[in-house]
Amino acid sequence: MALFAQVIDAGSMSAAARELGLTPSAVSQQLRQLETDLGVTLLHRSTRKLSLSEAGAVFLEGCHAMVAAARSAEQRLADLRDAPVGELRLTAPADFARRHLAPALAPWLLAHPRLSLRLFASDERVDLIEQRMDLAIRVGHMADSSLVARRLGTWEEVLCAAPTYLARRGQPRQPADLLAHDWLSLTVLAEPVHVELSGPGGRSERLRLESRLASNSASSLRELALAGLGIVRQPLMDVADELRQGSLVRLLPDWHLPELGVFAITPRRDEQPAKVRQAIEALREYLGRA
Repeated sequence: MALFAQVIDAGSMSAAARELGLTPSAVSQQLRQLETDLGVTLLHRSTRKLSLSEAGAVFLEGCHAMVAAARSAEQRLADLRDAPVGELRLTAPADFARRHLAPALAPWLLAHPRLSLRLFASDERVDLIEQRMDLAIRVGHMADSSLVARRLGTWEEVLCAAPTYLARRGQPRQPADLLAHDWLSLTVLAEPVHVELSGPGGRSERLRLESRLASNSASSLRELALAGLGIVRQPLMDVADELRQGSLVRLLPDWHLPELGVFAITPRRDEQPAKVRQAIEALREYLGRA
């Protein structure tokens, strides 16, 4: 159909053949095959010129519409590849979404008004394929999977508690003291939590702690800690204000938890559209400044 439209637009089979990089005989054969398949004559041929049959004139309108639709589709794909347009479907932990997505993505979204965002803030692991997600932000240690993980940055985690809790229960001076304290754990599993700490002189401790209070929400654990209910581990950047104001106190400052990775997860390994590539870069730049 595209070849038929090209022949008519070019004015001859030989001109169309030159534009398409084919031989005139190949063009002629394909047109005859098209007429055979359709069961109608599309072109009246003479030694001097081509003319459309009545059926050919009707068919040409559809061919031109098809070619225009194909070109439009190609252009839309090019736009998706080269410019951030369309809808970006993104999922992130609720606390990360509340604290970090606006400062990370707002300047970029303002610069690209043809782009829309659909944000799914959830502390549950969303199925990227089933929910048609373009991008997921995940914090922690990535397990092996078919998904593609790109590291955006790392976060330092700290142990902290409210002054009211420490006044009631005392402040731990060494890792083993944590065993006697109430632990607020980022899990909903009814099992102990293992905490690894590295300290002065290359020393390391691995503790098996029982959770008094557990949640799948980092922000809810922070609120429980602020209420004086126990010790919690949190990303330093998420409790920096509370530590500065004194509503939380950092514990065991000479001992360090393993760093948390912050990852951008995509469901495919192939080339990503511009909206996904640029969102990842905006997040990486933000985390690098934070």
